[in-house]
Amino acid sequence: MNAQPDLAETSRIEAFSDGIFAIAITLLVLELHIPDLEPGERLWPALVDEWPQFGAYLTSFAILGIMWINHHSMFRQIQRADRGLMFLNLGLLLWAALLPFPTNLFAEFLQDEGTDAHVAAAVYSTNLTLAAIFFSAIWWHALRNHLVDHEMTPAEQRSSVLRYSVGTLLYAAAIGLSFISAPITLLVLFLLAVYYGFEQLRTRG
Repeated sequence: MNAQPDLAETSRIEAFSDGIFAIAITLLVLELHIPDLEPGERLWPALVDEWPQFGAYLTSFAILGIMWINHHSMFRQIQRADRGLMFLNLGLLLWAALLPFPTNLFAEFLQDEGTDAHVAAAVYSTNLTLAAIFFSAIWWHALRNHLVDHEMTPAEQRSSVLRYSVGTLLYAAAIGLSFISAPITLLVLFLLAVYYGFEQLRTRG
């Protein structure tokens, strides 16, 4: 391992990232609205009609929550930070902080029978794809620049990055699926969040 004494600790990156994730998750709930009842309309059916709001909220909450968990897991192994890692982490936070907007957009147009639903789903899927790309790039950069304390062979590094990046390809595929079915896209993205809920960073201790 190449010792680089000018590298920074990761504590400030983690604290800043935690704040961004917390704000983004909080902004999600602010987009939930009480339904406007028509005269004679009952609350329960009106709430059921608002399922796109709740579906998009739960999916985005799961994605951001699991993203935060995996970010924490990743930075338990990344012991040092260089300038490149900081910029890559900012790229991840850019798309994490933006997620409340496409979530609201998706919820608004999910039941639309025209192209608007497909466009909204594609915007949402693209946001998640870009976040996933930066997540994988952070891990690849950390391994390549010896920012972790464990040694891995090149083959082990490639295997680790590929294992972690499988979901990135599926997020990209969801962009295409968006133009077939917006509701199915939402379901697939929720299942991808479940996939990322399992530990992806298996390394040699």
